[in-house]
Amino acid sequence: MICIYKSTSETTPTLRQLDTIEHGCWINMVAPSEQEILLISKKTGVPVEFLSAALDEEETSRIDIEDNNLLVILDIPFTEMEENSLTYDTYPLAIIHTEKEIITVCLKNNKMLTDFIEGNIRSFYTFKRSRFILQILYRVASYFLVCLRQIDKKSWMIQKKLHKSMNNKVLMQLLSLQNSLVYFSTSLKSNEITLEKMMKLEIMQKYEEDKELLEDVIIENKQAIEMTSMYTNILSATMDASANVISNNLNLVMKILASVTIVISIPNIYSGIFGMNVKGLPWSNAPDGNGFAIVMTLMIVTTLVSIVYLNKRNML
Repeated sequence: MICIYKSTSETTPTLRQLDTIEHGCWINMVAPSEQEILLISKKTGVPVEFLSAALDEEETSRIDIEDNNLLVILDIPFTEMEENSLTYDTYPLAIIHTEKEIITVCLKNNKMLTDFIEGNIRSFYTFKRSRFILQILYRVASYFLVCLRQIDKKSWMIQKKLHKSMNNKVLMQLLSLQNSLVYFSTSLKSNEITLEKMMKLEIMQKYEEDKELLEDVIIENKQAIEMTSMYTNILSATMDASANVISNNLNLVMKILASVTIVISIPNIYSGIFGMNVKGLPWSNAPDGNGFAIVMTLMIVTTLVSIVYLNKRNML
């Protein structure tokens, strides 16, 4: 899918969609086909390798320059629904700076770019190409922080369930979050290297405001790295403790079941002994059913004594 946008003016900036490529426009490509890649490459002069680089899920963050075309690939966060639960992953986003246009290529629609399209971001202009790239980078770093806070809240919700859990579902949810943090950590560190390389590019040194914005992006990215490291350590400790908690919960249930079994077995012992059809049992010849009352009283008393004893030993 190819969508072309352009800011109307600098005084009253609005984004309008175009049918053809114009100078200063933004070409947004989402999961483009080979024909679409060849078409854009022919009309803009951008190498096909640049346009198809972000279509590889394993593509790492990097910078490449060829014939006045600047390629910046960054890993960006994504949230997906899996078994009624949010999971987090990263995908590459390619931003290509040409002499006339800005081109973005990604495998999926993402929140960072749709914010620009839907007008949630103010004061951005497609014809200010360097500034626009930096604003996209800032949104990427900010969205990493948003996802990390969501992971933190989700981990706390899971930990609350952990106190009563006796199955592996909670462990698998924690493992999923821990895997997400590993992906985030790898992507953020890779992005950090790319951002530091951008500090050395002349195109980012033209205006002081652009340089300050890039510094802000680097700061946000470093903050995301620190948060990822902290949450990873917390989740690792939680994972170690959760297995012990689940095992302890199962032991408590088994202890209670064993105590209940002991209490229930007492009436069975009495009924088994005094239910035997043999002579000589105590109180078998007691008049007016007194024998039954005596046996029932002994059974109840013994059962109550056992309950009191087990309760004092914290087994009930």
